[in-house]
Amino acid sequence: MTYGVAQIAVGLVLLQRLLELGYAQRNARRLLEEGGVEHGVEHYPWIVALHGLWLAGLALAVDADTAVNWWFLGAFLALQPLRLWTLLSLGRFWTTRVITLPGAAPVAHGPFRWVRHPNYAIVALELALLPLAFGLWWLALAATVANGAVMRVRLRVENEALAATAPSSRRRS
Repeated sequence: MTYGVAQIAVGLVLLQRLLELGYAQRNARRLLEEGGVEHGVEHYPWIVALHGLWLAGLALAVDADTAVNWWFLGAFLALQPLRLWTLLSLGRFWTTRVITLPGAAPVAHGPFRWVRHPNYAIVALELALLPLAFGLWWLALAATVANGAVMRVRLRVENEALAATAPSSRRRS
């Protein structure tokens, strides 16, 4: 079987997300064992569904003959170092859930010096750029709209949780 650039890119993104999910679950487990508190449990399945459907949509719609828009794919790839920088900056606090650890100092280095929620901005761009790289404007639009709805809830939950546990007014998420 021959694979096209688009199929390889989707496969690599799927692998990346699975590895990140394992890392996030490990961090979540450790934080909870240390006394962390999870917030917004009820919205989390919607985030999982959104990302699962986005990946499924990409996997089903992309084949070996799918044309690639190199500008959009390049923009998506340019986000990956920023994504890694955000993940590394959060370190053991990076999870896919909202978990606060009472008494923990806020993360205020890396991209958090300039942007309150850098990962959410990166993900919003990724959800549009990768489908657009393969001409899937309908998936880019659907994912962007759905992400906007989910992020309204997520940001409210996260900001409230961080404000409640912040040791000072400098608290960053």
